[in-house]
Amino acid sequence: MADYLMTNPDTDFISLVVPVFQEGEALQTFLASVRHVLSQSAVPYELILVDDGSSDKTWAIITEEAKGSSQLLGYRLSRNFGKEAALCAGLEKARGAAVIVMDGDGQHPASLLPEMIRIWRATGADIIQAVKRTRGRESFSSKVGAALFYVLLEKLSGYHLKGASDFKLMSRKAVDAWLRMGERNVFFRGMTAWMGFTTVQIPFEVAERARGQSTWSYLKRLKLAITGITAFSSLPLQLVTFAGALFLVFSVILGAQTLYLKLIGVAVSGFTTVILLELIIGSFLMISLGIIGEYLGRIYREVKGRPRYLVTESTEEARALDKGSA
Repeated sequence: MADYLMTNPDTDFISLVVPVFQEGEALQTFLASVRHVLSQSAVPYELILVDDGSSDKTWAIITEEAKGSSQLLGYRLSRNFGKEAALCAGLEKARGAAVIVMDGDGQHPASLLPEMIRIWRATGADIIQAVKRTRGRESFSSKVGAALFYVLLEKLSGYHLKGASDFKLMSRKAVDAWLRMGERNVFFRGMTAWMGFTTVQIPFEVAERARGQSTWSYLKRLKLAITGITAFSSLPLQLVTFAGALFLVFSVILGAQTLYLKLIGVAVSGFTTVILLELIIGSFLMISLGIIGEYLGRIYREVKGRPRYLVTESTEEARALDKGSA
């Protein structure tokens, strides 16, 4: 992959990476819109679809569409590894001089693709990032949760990702640099921000889903938020240390006060203060153990070194079998 530009003279070749999960209802509409836009732009491209273990007709549609288009490549993961893992699979398969990552639910407008390619060619920037003007139609709780996450991430890690999306164009240099980061706890948009390459931002409006319902549950969003925070900041661990020191100072002061009152014979009887302190300290200890356990769990997953994903079948294999049988 890294030597692609040395062996392929077409430095305008674009790879479009699209992770999909349970998108059978809207996938054909999405593919038609992308092909229409790219054909009008006269851009040489490949379209890489990564099925993240869908149980609906998503893979059947991918294989059927691939039969009529050599530009479409499909890869099916052995199970649902998550969107971030599916993105890794697509980026590792991409051969383009630039790679565009977008969602397959229609909320990333295909009409923006020519503008992203034009800016990349004109400026030579390594990352063209589409930034949301608004978050589209979301529940109030989802918007509040997203806002809280981005504020926490910025305060803890220093990376400003408010409005950022996975809809972006990356140069071959940026893609190769991203692929060299081998961690299993993947947070795609945070990792691209960490690289620090020249970035140009373009705003876009989040479109309505063409069909179907979002598969991003609150639990999945929470897991991604925890991954983002723990992958880019160790400050929560430092806060545990700081809070422990604060409790130590407080306990020394309270112990000295209690001993003084006991010596002068005016000690307060009863256990209310003791019980409250035990509850507060006990709660703090449990939270602290949870934070430490989260980091230990992520270290454990990294040390095991398991692959980010497993591919169970691909359209390339199907084409090879068809040629062999012919």
